Amino acid sequence: MLTKVLNLATIAVVTLATGLAQDSTQSRSVVRSVPAASSETAASAPTTQPGFQVRYPRYTLRPGDAFDISFELSPEFNQSVTVQPDGFVTLRGIGDVHVAEQTVPQLTGTLRTAYSQILNDPIISIVLKDFEKPYFIADGQVGRPGKYDLRGTTTLTEAIAMAGGFQDTAKHSQVLLFRRVSEEWISAKIIDVKKMEKQGNLHEDPVLHSGDMLFVPKNRFSKIRPFLPSSSVGTFARTY
Repeated sequence: MLTKVLNLATIAVVTLATGLAQDSTQSRSVVRSVPAASSETAASAPTTQPGFQVRYPRYTLRPGDAFDISFELSPEFNQSVTVQPDGFVTLRGIGDVHVAEQTVPQLTGTLRTAYSQILNDPIISIVLKDFEKPYFIADGQVGRPGKYDLRGTTTLTEAIAMAGGFQDTAKHSQVLLFRRVSEEWISAKIIDVKKMEKQGNLHEDPVLHSGDMLFVPKNRFSKIRPFLPSSSVGTFARTY
């Protein structure tokens, strides 16, 4: 009897510890991510947690992209196609096939499957010709807000410099970096650029991914400046 009671107590303790650990993990993950959909959509849609982000995500086809298709053994089917606004392409001898949101390896498999209807084990190669260039968006209190090409390895501080640097009204300590994690989720991270620059340590300066958006909010002083007499503005120290 005593052994049975001890076993039940052990199970209860393990269950309680597991529940607390799960609650702690869930609370941390929710703080780091926000849904990309509107509040009304989020309320009606089932709750889904964001998955792990791919370290080196492959480019996926979008409407307007163009690519060449080459057949090693059947060159008469070589062609250049453009992804239509609905995500389809029209293939010679096959017809319409949906290819939007596919990577090049996935596209190669899709076309091999499609052409297997009329060719025996086709060998196909794909070369992208025209596609959306990698980019980032800078917004808020920067010199030149807008969309910029992302060429090579670019960090957050480098992107801010490319966008004209901080304005006097910028809050350096709370720069927001938004990054899409999935179709439903976008992560939001606060970067203390003021601290990094003050300490001369850029080890925590994140490398941007294509599609990232950085937002620089206004500092506290800029919010109350319009309400101050112009003669007394010079007596206040700038804060961030």
